[in-house]
Amino acid sequence: MSAAREQILGRIRASLRDVPADERAADVPVPRDYLQAGESDRDALRSRLRERLEEYGADVTLVDGDAGVGVGAAVGELCRSLGLRRVAVPPRLEPSWHPAGMELIVDDGLDVRALDAVDVALTGCAVAVAQTGTIALDGGERSGRRALTLVPDHHICVVTDEQIVDLVPEAIARLAPAVASARAPITLISGPSATSDIELSRVVGVHGPRHLHVVLSN
Repeated sequence: MSAAREQILGRIRASLRDVPADERAADVPVPRDYLQAGESDRDALRSRLRERLEEYGADVTLVDGDAGVGVGAAVGELCRSLGLRRVAVPPRLEPSWHPAGMELIVDDGLDVRALDAVDVALTGCAVAVAQTGTIALDGGERSGRRALTLVPDHHICVVTDEQIVDLVPEAIARLAPAVASARAPITLISGPSATSDIELSRVVGVHGPRHLHVVLSN
């Protein structure tokens, strides 16, 4: 492993040999003539995101706040239907999203064993990409720690309308401030955790939760 690492770093150094020592990445202009913004219609974005998420195997619940249905009530009903009782949440998650009648466990630095003992992690997100069905977490107040969403078997993620963008460049632009100012760790989620071996046998839940439940709220 050490020899391979040195070989890779050696190739990088060789490639950068003719680069001036005081040159920075921002000094070199990069063409950005690709499409950077897409669909802006809220209903269309929500519909496309839902379609992509379901293609990946996620369960999607729509919440219509205009009809008086709250996120907390929807999350509570989802937990009851799945038999999930112990719910872990980030410390500063929106209180109205907390499900009533559940054992609420605040993740104030829970160790792996404690996280493994909860039934479900409930978080928000930083942004969601309709084009790819990808949800991005940035470690912020809504997203919580990365470990919170990797250890429990179920993850319920709340996505609000204003967090849905059409294209990947739009998502990167939204995430950039958190990365630049806080060195935030970005987690990209496209459906439940899954991997395939050399024979293409798909296994779910290897690197994260086996079940992803997304609550889309307007």
